Amino acid sequence: MRTIRKAGRQEGKQARRRSTRRYCLPVFLLLFSAVCASGKPLIIGSKKFTESYVLAEIAKHALSDGGLPAEHRQGMGGTIILWEALRTGQIAVYPEYTGTIAEEILKSPAMVSPEAIRAELAKAGVGMTDELGFNNTYALVMRRDAAEKARISKISDLRDHPELRFGLTHEFLNRQDGWPPLAGRYRLAQRDLKGIDHGLGYEALRNRSIDVKDAYSTDAKIAENNLVALEDDLRFFPQYKAVFLHRLSLPAEAIGSLQRIAGSLDEARMIRLNAEAERTKDYARAAGSYFRERGETFASGGSETLASKLLRWTARHLQLAGISLLLAVIVGVPLGIMASKGGAIGHAILAVTSAVQTIPSLALLALLVPVPFFGISARTAIAALFLYGLLPIVRNTASGLQDIAQPIRESAIALGLTSGARLRQIYLPMASRTILAGIKTSAVINIGTATLAALIGAGGLGEPIISGLNLNDHATILQGAIPAAVLALLVQWSFDLLDRFVIPKGLRL
Repeated sequence: MRTIRKAGRQEGKQARRRSTRRYCLPVFLLLFSAVCASGKPLIIGSKKFTESYVLAEIAKHALSDGGLPAEHRQGMGGTIILWEALRTGQIAVYPEYTGTIAEEILKSPAMVSPEAIRAELAKAGVGMTDELGFNNTYALVMRRDAAEKARISKISDLRDHPELRFGLTHEFLNRQDGWPPLAGRYRLAQRDLKGIDHGLGYEALRNRSIDVKDAYSTDAKIAENNLVALEDDLRFFPQYKAVFLHRLSLPAEAIGSLQRIAGSLDEARMIRLNAEAERTKDYARAAGSYFRERGETFASGGSETLASKLLRWTARHLQLAGISLLLAVIVGVPLGIMASKGGAIGHAILAVTSAVQTIPSLALLALLVPVPFFGISARTAIAALFLYGLLPIVRNTASGLQDIAQPIRESAIALGLTSGARLRQIYLPMASRTILAGIKTSAVINIGTATLAALIGAGGLGEPIISGLNLNDHATILQGAIPAAVLALLVQWSFDLLDRFVIPKGLRL
């Protein structure tokens, strides 16, 4: 009887332990997931111009000050890339303008009511803050001396000067509120029209390479370079009131932090902040001025040293180029072996890899961003670099194997080796010099092309290059360009050294 009671007590204890584990495990998992979720920073995107960088830094500090960790990915591209990233949840916030939302995102130019815009955006899971307080409309600008000499003060005056050279940003050349409808409304027939980067356009105006460019009305460079904004006398451009677009799924406190910025920025203040950012080459410092003017504290978190930045940029650059090259080798060499056999399959492999190489790198990145698995991430950059790295490897592998002389092939067969053994022991070693040359070419291409990864926030040595282009600062550009060039030379030298170990001695040059 005592034994039975003892056994019953033990069974009861075990049942209680099982029950405790059953209820504690879900609670633990919920707490763990909450901790992980709370530690994940909110990603803020920005376009490739100074004001967007500054506004994103302001949003970052406002969120961080409210206890929400945030990360700013600078200069991620144009409207479409950022909108797709926001719509698919790859980023949480980015600064935008009501005119662009109506014209480019919603494709409804007549939609000017904030309530109507919010209702349409909500269908994509996106919200919009109240207006920040200023209108940053498009404008056409000229050097003041040139405008006065030609007696041009408004856009309609350009009708009488078709000889003027226009340098317009690529986005403006293709927007529904950009050049084509503007030229139609004003009946402009310019003979010299070219696309140019926004920041470089100001330098082109300064050195008289162009006469007219598109600009934003709050650009600090308009006054800095003594330019004149031509009057939009036919009222073509809509209102571009600055706002923040955000995911509706953000916590209420995050949306509240963004909303508190609304109405606090007039045009004069925004121009002043843009000027400070371009003068100091520091967007976070300009954002700090905004908060200090409001009497709020701003913790800059310390300035990162150039050595630390270079180490971070280079490490990410090597990661992107290295992983993509490894994947290209793993996939490209077998494809090259298949292509070396000729026939329909071989021709198809070479045709497809060649066709991929003809796709512009920016277009390929933009096409991959909306794909759910990729989005705004390093995966997108790695996938694009992998695709670009295939052709040299596939073509060189196929050529190296096809160039093996027929007597050598017949001798290998006479030895009684299987087809797999012939490939591993004779054909691939003999083609190794050509194959390695293809891999080397692919590696150098990847090092150079990886600078474009910064356009989608994937980092690398493209970050200072894009920032420098925006600021028209050659020193900042060289911070990315020189290490990228040195890296390419080091990779070239490393592969030359690798030749001594991989290529059979009798086949070395």
